[in-house]
Amino acid sequence: MERLTNNKFKYTKTIRIWLIIGLAMLIGQVVIGGITRLTGSGLSITKWDIITGVIPPLNAEEWVNEFELYKETPQFHKINSTFTIQEFKFIYFWEYFHRLWVRSLGFVFLIPFVIFILKKQLDFYLIKRLGIVILLTILTASAGWIMVQSGLVNRPWVNAYKLAIHFTLAVLVIWAMVKTVSDVYLLGSNKIIPSKKIVSYIIGVAFVQMIIAGIMAGMKAGLYYPTWPDMNGEFIPGVLSNSENWDWHNMINYDSYLFAPAFIQFTHRMLAYVLATATIYLFFKLRKKAERASKKWLNSALVLVWAQIVLGILTVINVQGKIPLFFGISHQLVGLLYFMSLLFLFDSLRKNNA
Repeated sequence: MERLTNNKFKYTKTIRIWLIIGLAMLIGQVVIGGITRLTGSGLSITKWDIITGVIPPLNAEEWVNEFELYKETPQFHKINSTFTIQEFKFIYFWEYFHRLWVRSLGFVFLIPFVIFILKKQLDFYLIKRLGIVILLTILTASAGWIMVQSGLVNRPWVNAYKLAIHFTLAVLVIWAMVKTVSDVYLLGSNKIIPSKKIVSYIIGVAFVQMIIAGIMAGMKAGLYYPTWPDMNGEFIPGVLSNSENWDWHNMINYDSYLFAPAFIQFTHRMLAYVLATATIYLFFKLRKKAERASKKWLNSALVLVWAQIVLGILTVINVQGKIPLFFGISHQLVGLLYFMSLLFLFDSLRKNNA
């Protein structure tokens, strides 16, 4: 029997599977974006061609032309001036794959979306929800290009705050998609759970943590304090203890002064401890009250938050001049899955009126 939304509109199995595929591809996009960032590939393609950019260089001459364009960037002059064309092809691949995935996501998402509308298999609610997802996706892509442009003039990497905006918008896209999937699959409870409000507070803290994570990635803050549980021998870095350093100028000029990276990494660590403690509290608060479906997401959140902390520690202590790719990507992916588990948990605790 097909599951129904609250307004009794029947969605087909095909539509439900399509939504899950869309959500999985959005997660994949964030992961590929992380690989692109950690491999330093994001500035390898210096222009954005929506149509012609689908086709990569196909011969030696076209590769040379692309390499010459890259040679004009600050990243080449200040960091990768010894690059060979083979090394350039490696970073080009990841940025190209990142953009190709976005295009594929649009293809997989938009064409069926139009077909389902024409066949009247979507109600106004779902059209509206998916319209929000599409709008946020467009904003994310636009912010991504603005972010890339910030690294093509004067500086050899993108602006940390613009990267954080790009990442935050990507998280909002996934949030909107999780809400849509929850509604279509009628995720809900047959009883009222008073503790549901606690979940919303934890989601709020987790969302702030995601923003901080984006800023931390952009500042490369993990490179400055590659130790745990201390930060280069101190629990609170000395640069944060001096009140004279608490100036917005230091937050903007994070490339030339240690205050901002220290502040962001310290905040990131403290929020991780807060989230771990809050998730444990939530687990013991809800484990006897929640229904079976909610317990699945509750257990997932507990496992993922601890896995996230372990991966964060392994990422930091394995820094050797750069963020370790495997640990860095795993840390980002598990953090996103933890956030999603909280969102699904919240939706599973709501009163199901169907």
